[in-house]
Amino acid sequence: MTKELAKGYEPHDVEKRWYAEWEGKGYFHAAATSDRKPFSIVIPPPNVTGALHMGHALNNTLQDILCRWKRMLGYNVLWMPGTDHAGIATQNVVERQLAAEKKDRHELGREAFIERVWKWKAESGGQIIGQLKRLGASCDWERERFTMDEGLSKAVRTVFVKLYQDGLIYRDNRLINWCPRCHTALSDIEVEHEDKKGHLWHIRYPVTGEPGRYVVVATTRPETMLGDTAVAVHPEDERYQALVGKKVVLPLINREIPVVADEYVDREFGTGVVKITPAHDFNDFEVGQRHGLDKINVFDESGIINAEGRQYEGMDRFEARKRIVGDLEAAGLLEKIDDHAMAVGGCYRCKTVVEPYLSLQWYVKVAPLAERALAAVKEGKTRILPKQWENTYYDWMENIRDWCISRQIWWGHRIPAWFCDHCGEVTVAMEAPATCCKCGSDELRQETDVLDTWFSSALWPFSTMGWPEKTAELATFYPTSCLVTGFDILFFWVARMMMMGLHFMDEVPFGDVYIHALVRDAHGQKMSKSKGNVIDPLTIIDQYGTDAFRFTLAAFAAQGRDIKLAEERIAGYRNFCNKVWNAARFTLMNLEGFDPDTLKFEDLPLSESDKWIMHRLNEAARETNKALEEYRFNEAAMGLYQFTWSEFCDWYLELSKKDLYGDDSQRKQTAQYVLWYTLEHLLRLLHPFMPFITEEIWQALPGVKADPTIMLASYPEPLTERSHPEAAANMERVMAVIGGIRNIRGEMEVPPSREISVILSCAGEESLRLMKHNEAAIISLGRVADLAIGKGIEKPEDASIQVAGDVQIFVPLKGLVDVEEEEKRLLKEIAKIEKEIDQFSKKLENPSFVERAPADVVAREREKLVEVADKKLVLEASLEKIRHLKG
Repeated sequence: MTKELAKGYEPHDVEKRWYAEWEGKGYFHAAATSDRKPFSIVIPPPNVTGALHMGHALNNTLQDILCRWKRMLGYNVLWMPGTDHAGIATQNVVERQLAAEKKDRHELGREAFIERVWKWKAESGGQIIGQLKRLGASCDWERERFTMDEGLSKAVRTVFVKLYQDGLIYRDNRLINWCPRCHTALSDIEVEHEDKKGHLWHIRYPVTGEPGRYVVVATTRPETMLGDTAVAVHPEDERYQALVGKKVVLPLINREIPVVADEYVDREFGTGVVKITPAHDFNDFEVGQRHGLDKINVFDESGIINAEGRQYEGMDRFEARKRIVGDLEAAGLLEKIDDHAMAVGGCYRCKTVVEPYLSLQWYVKVAPLAERALAAVKEGKTRILPKQWENTYYDWMENIRDWCISRQIWWGHRIPAWFCDHCGEVTVAMEAPATCCKCGSDELRQETDVLDTWFSSALWPFSTMGWPEKTAELATFYPTSCLVTGFDILFFWVARMMMMGLHFMDEVPFGDVYIHALVRDAHGQKMSKSKGNVIDPLTIIDQYGTDAFRFTLAAFAAQGRDIKLAEERIAGYRNFCNKVWNAARFTLMNLEGFDPDTLKFEDLPLSESDKWIMHRLNEAARETNKALEEYRFNEAAMGLYQFTWSEFCDWYLELSKKDLYGDDSQRKQTAQYVLWYTLEHLLRLLHPFMPFITEEIWQALPGVKADPTIMLASYPEPLTERSHPEAAANMERVMAVIGGIRNIRGEMEVPPSREISVILSCAGEESLRLMKHNEAAIISLGRVADLAIGKGIEKPEDASIQVAGDVQIFVPLKGLVDVEEEEKRLLKEIAKIEKEIDQFSKKLENPSFVERAPADVVAREREKLVEVADKKLVLEASLEKIRHLKG
């Protein structure tokens, strides 16, 4: 007996039930060794502190589409999941908890604090894993990893020791990003820049030995002048060539500093003279290196002025700024203050303004590693898609700076280095040494710093598979097939995985890197809490269901183009889910007593409409597979949408009704089989995009299934014997005629319930034969009461006309349309449209609107004007037809 589907699709129970079934039965689990071809992806590990946001939703939906597709194609698929320990972020979470208890980590001590973090991780960390499961992610959860689990910790220590032994890790006193609140170095990606209003202070620096003469220096940070060790001009700036080699007096501090010439200076900025503070500006640090300048650090680790700042010692940096500006003004050394917009860097966790800070840190010498990683992409060992990102990758790798890998926090991989208090030697080792490697002293203390989070995640493609042990997983799945990630971590993560993979595995970590775009709001604005335009994926899933949400993301994931996401778009794809559900209900209701296993497809007498839908299904399979091979997710999704809605539902279901409801049992059986076959294959094609609804329907279909789940059923591929190009072309011609009849009905606003008379004038014998052969379909789908088909028929005087190929379609309008009423209606509609055109035109002719309104708002208004103008043309054409009827 055929199973009946519920009247409406309710996603939540279905999603919960099927996910539990898939996971419980181990369908996501990859075999460590297998005869099947491997396909592997490592998940970009979300922070253990994280919650699902739109970036995660897009990234993991695309990965899941690939994994489900490849699994159905028969591959041994490993999607390696896990989370990142997220050093600073996680430490901040636990520190906030302690602050609420009126405690801090220093009271607890290092060991107790780390125990507290592990406890938090066990109780609250990793909620994002549950959220990824709600998204339908078919990860191999039995292999889930954490960047600080035992195996990965061993991999991290092994890599550190080996790089140190290879001379690629060193310690140096250099400038880094510093958070004065978190008291740690930060990577560039951990610094978030925000455009803010600032000032440009113009300060007079007296020239030594030349009373009354001074140079004016423009700066955005007067407080750092306490650490100035030079002023610089461009060597080709004629205004200042005579000054080069002389000295100026540093205001307020009265220290003499040299004037140097350096091409770094922008002659157009400010006065063309800049202060050089090597300990507090990255560019100044480089200038200082070139000219052998002193590096004077005037801040402590909290951003408080130290003893080098003399009379300003003990002041906060921003308080000192105010005092210094006041003192300069009082001394007559402040020439002017200009408004100046600037990008200010803040700590990505606590938002404190980041300070370039001179500090003793550990570094990786990356140039030798970058060389191989650069060559691997240039030689095609790894493809970056879309291709335009390759140039960005090349540019960054060719200008790469050494990587600061130490962080002054407690949560993370502690650096495996021990200092000898007796002789000062550093011992780097896998395990804690008993004695100094140089002098044999036991006076050893371990480095307190931990490693940058990106250090452990750089090893992710091979450490998660058991390296440094030689595991079956590494042999089977490394290098991985592809990586799906956002462009924002192309350098910080992707490039570092490339360097580490090549150095330690002697192979690239992935064959393809697919870079997806950003998910923005409906107006193209970046989503942010401050703007109030964030769309929460979990709220969307609750409201519309996972499948509708996933399909929306895939449908808009065009290569190189950001996704503009609006709720109404997701609602639209929920309607698509309902369309699939209703098509399945219709099919199942017409399969009572039908058993496909008792029939042979080859024996069925297929009609032209049957052959057409089989041909289009074949083409849909071909096009979908090709699009997915090329990471064109939007084209794959939209091709399936078009086939499902326009061809299967709107056309074939209607065309099949005459056979399903007719008296010819053989035609009925054939229509049932084609209906069942098309739906079953369509569900498999849709499954990677919409896993839940497709499983629910597929399980209800009749027929013996070789697989227990649609997840393991084979993905449809084109079959030569299902290709019927000639029959499909014929059917397209018939459909074009029916479409022409429908257009006339629409233009003349003939209600669907009213049947009409139609005359088809065919130019040739072939068209005549084709139209007569499909007379029943034309009558049924065109809602035709009287159909005349012939050759060379003259157009009746009162008829509306459409042309489809070499067939002219005439619909006599006399008695069909109330000419007087239709003319009134059209005139009223045109008047209304003209008012709208006038409103849009006036708005767009108003300079204050065009100049002040956001560009996307102006563009939308222009689009609306074009739409209403087009609509007016259509209405005017209809009015002309009506007036012609009046004679």
